[in-house]
Amino acid sequence: MAKSIVSAVLEKLSSFLMIPGEIKRNFELALALEEEIGKVIAHFQDIQSVLQDAESKQVKDANVRNWLKKLKDVAYDVDDVLDEWNSEKLKSQIEKEQKEARNFPLLKKMRNSISSFTFQTILCYKIASKLNGVNEQLDSIATEKDRYKFGLEKVVEEPRRLITASFIDDEEVYGRCQETEILVNVLVGENSSGGGLKLPVISIMGMGGIGKTTLAQLVYNHSDVECHFDKRIWICVSDPFDEIRIAKEILEAFKGESLNLVGKDNILQEIRSHVSGKKVLLVLDDVWSEDATRWEQLRTSLKHCSPGSRILITTRNEKVAIIMGTTSSNLFLLNTLSLEECWSLLSRRAYYGRTREECENLDDIGWKIAEKCQGLPLAAKILGGLLRFKRTREQWQNVLDSEMWDIEEAEQDLFPPLFLSYYELPLAFKQCISYCAVFPKGMILRKDELIKLWMAQDYLKGVRCEEMEIVGEEYFDELHMRSFFQDFRGDELDSGIMKYKMHDIIHDFLLVLMKTECVMLVNHDSEELKVDLSCESARYGTLIRKEAAPTEPNIFRFRKLRSLLIDSSYHDTSSLRLYLPRLFDQLTCLRALNLSNGLFRNSIEELPDEIGKLVHLRYLNLKNNKKLKELPESLCGLCNLQTLNLKWCDSLKELPCGIGKIINLRHLENDQTNLSLMAIPKGIGRLTNLQTLSLFVVMGNSDTSSLGDLQNLIHLRGLLKISGLGAVCDVTEAKKAELENKKGLRTLILDFTISKGLMSNRWQRDDGRLLEALRPPPCLEELEIWWYSSPTISANWMMGLTKLSHVSLGYCLHLKSLPPLGKLPSLESLYIGGMSRVEKVSVEFLGVEREEILAPSSSLESPSLSVIAFPSLKHLEFEFFDLEEWEDWMPLTSREEHISIMPRLCSLTINSCPKLKALPCYVLHNTSLKQLNISQSPTLSERCRKETGEDWLKISHIPSIMIDSVRIQVNCSSVEEFGVLQFQPLHSSSLSSKNFLKAFSQN
Repeated sequence: MAKSIVSAVLEKLSSFLMIPGEIKRNFELALALEEEIGKVIAHFQDIQSVLQDAESKQVKDANVRNWLKKLKDVAYDVDDVLDEWNSEKLKSQIEKEQKEARNFPLLKKMRNSISSFTFQTILCYKIASKLNGVNEQLDSIATEKDRYKFGLEKVVEEPRRLITASFIDDEEVYGRCQETEILVNVLVGENSSGGGLKLPVISIMGMGGIGKTTLAQLVYNHSDVECHFDKRIWICVSDPFDEIRIAKEILEAFKGESLNLVGKDNILQEIRSHVSGKKVLLVLDDVWSEDATRWEQLRTSLKHCSPGSRILITTRNEKVAIIMGTTSSNLFLLNTLSLEECWSLLSRRAYYGRTREECENLDDIGWKIAEKCQGLPLAAKILGGLLRFKRTREQWQNVLDSEMWDIEEAEQDLFPPLFLSYYELPLAFKQCISYCAVFPKGMILRKDELIKLWMAQDYLKGVRCEEMEIVGEEYFDELHMRSFFQDFRGDELDSGIMKYKMHDIIHDFLLVLMKTECVMLVNHDSEELKVDLSCESARYGTLIRKEAAPTEPNIFRFRKLRSLLIDSSYHDTSSLRLYLPRLFDQLTCLRALNLSNGLFRNSIEELPDEIGKLVHLRYLNLKNNKKLKELPESLCGLCNLQTLNLKWCDSLKELPCGIGKIINLRHLENDQTNLSLMAIPKGIGRLTNLQTLSLFVVMGNSDTSSLGDLQNLIHLRGLLKISGLGAVCDVTEAKKAELENKKGLRTLILDFTISKGLMSNRWQRDDGRLLEALRPPPCLEELEIWWYSSPTISANWMMGLTKLSHVSLGYCLHLKSLPPLGKLPSLESLYIGGMSRVEKVSVEFLGVEREEILAPSSSLESPSLSVIAFPSLKHLEFEFFDLEEWEDWMPLTSREEHISIMPRLCSLTINSCPKLKALPCYVLHNTSLKQLNISQSPTLSERCRKETGEDWLKISHIPSIMIDSVRIQVNCSSVEEFGVLQFQPLHSSSLSSKNFLKAFSQN
């Protein structure tokens, strides 16, 4: 981490050597500033050359850790000084542009110029003074460096790597029976042909200490494997990947003696001749290299083995497995042990030499210690070995109460294998993974939020002008492939949000690396927060508010915090309001601040003006503060702000007028504020870096933003909801929005309601023309249209959206017929609700052309050329809310029977359609249908009644049937196998009561 921050600061310093022209007029000041910057650069460059050695030694040497802490403190301070300088220059530039735009008279412009020069001069004196103090600290750190005799980067000793062998004592292994059986079957079973591959590669992948080598040894020594292969060879590869050494060891395994062969080609030729005609198992343990060229020639020489030969590798990195030639079906992700297996492994060591009475006396504590291992075999072995020499309950309790990083044996034996994974990371990755120590242990991490937090700390340096978000995706995916993150599978209906966890032992390891940089504060039982004085210069902090009592003031001691995540999952944020002014006034180095509320109705109601003092702030999370009504104008002075999260701030009435000054804003997340937010201020169009704008509200007057202000926001991506379209009468404004050019948009929600406080101009509206003008990009995947008031949907662009997978049409109260959605080739889910004037769903809905209907089936050359309507549709829902018009869902005529309809449909929901007479045959006889849900539709319910209903025999093949909330048929295995979930629309309108709908339609 020290090398990462020093490298980042050095990169910034070099750009600051270009002194502004105004300052160069003051020769002495310019000279002094250049001199101080030059000294800092020289110091850091000198220290940088030994940092790799220092970071490898810090794991075991507390003195080195302390020296690195001092260095990092200074590097952070320099970074803050440079960021302050840059922020002030940026604010000055914004103010200058605003003044120039006002067209002031010449005299006032001259005064502004003089004022700007004076400001720059004072700022540079201030920066020079701060850098002078930094250089004094660096002098002392450079002197202390010489005591430790660090090696230079080119000659630094790499961490020691364990050399493995194939031998194993089965009695020392617990668990892994199922994994062994699966792998043995892959190697020798009847279906072990390798899927057509000449020499299949099977990979065991997982984090350090999880037991990859142990599993490979179990498989290697299995009796079925011994009998199946003519020759078994075990090679410990480690790092670096030395193909000559590996090739020699393979050859020596065949010959049984050391070789004097010289030359790579000679060795590979010998290998080729020895493996020819033999069924070989080659185990390559602990592979790290991502260089494919080192492996290709060796693998080519091995391809002359007889069919059934295998290569089995172990690695921590999925990327390595892929490079070695592993297919997805042959990649085995090794999971942790169960608690019982972990306890068996730990207790075998811990109870060695004890009597039964002694063991029974320690069992309850021992099980809890086994839980600390989180299923990691290496941790169980190390703690078991430690407990063997702890004789009393008190000593065992002390181990249980200790954090893993405070246990000496863990630091010496458990963390070094993890350090190998960390050591192999590029500098940028080390920064990103180290930051994760700030999260509470076991916390579920959202990928997109983590990337924004990395952005706030300036970790994501784009290459070739890549966007930070793309770089963050690549970094995260790399760390995930290297087993630093584990997939977390939560609620399957959770909008597809990618969530992950970090293993507790990896978290403990990161806390060792970040011990003085990270602080975790918990206010509990109204006790005052205890603060470790050595952590007062911490840069990353989390405050867990387990009590609502006002014990927060101790947080003010951490004045250099760059990240503060306040966990309000236990108590709402309302009690913070007294302390926010002081927090903003004193913690001015913050770059990331999380003030999100838990699932509470109460919250803070306003942000104090002091928020404007957080000049470094890049990430501000105010999510779920449901009583927050407004944001101060001082927020608009935060020119570095990149992310502003206002999700579920559903009392927020307006955004600050000067929001256009936050020119670095990239993510304005204002989902679920549509019921309170009246409009978007003018100036939003100046935020040309915006990638996320969840909600855009159209007010229809000159004081707020119009649709045309979306024109310059070409980087918008993901979700965009436009509400208040009912107030738009000028179609040219919609064309100016140029939605078609926003190639990153994937979800578009068009809401044709009218903002609060506005009168309806229904006689002036033409929603059809407006919809046509709002043409989205062709790559759109989800489209929702709500409260549309024209009688037809005839937008020419809709059928051209070939990637559209979801459509919702809701409360289109004047719509008389449904659009031909059956033409959409990728449509998987469709929601249609609240259509008061639709009387029938006819063949036009299928999107089949007249010629296709008239074409007799005999004229079709083959079944593959038959007409298919809704070829990809899986989920279909009709919800008409007792608006009693829809009577007929037209069946196919005999001339239309050659049309295939919804061949992949798996769930159908019919809700509140009281007049609907029957389902068409192409639905009733659909063999792919796995779930049918009918409610508040009496005629249909009666026809589908179990055993007695007219249509029961036609639908009895459906595994899951629910009629009026009663499940009349369920075949769980079939439903689970198919993975059917009841479909819910993405957007749920709150204006759905029957009475309101009737009143609305009458108006």
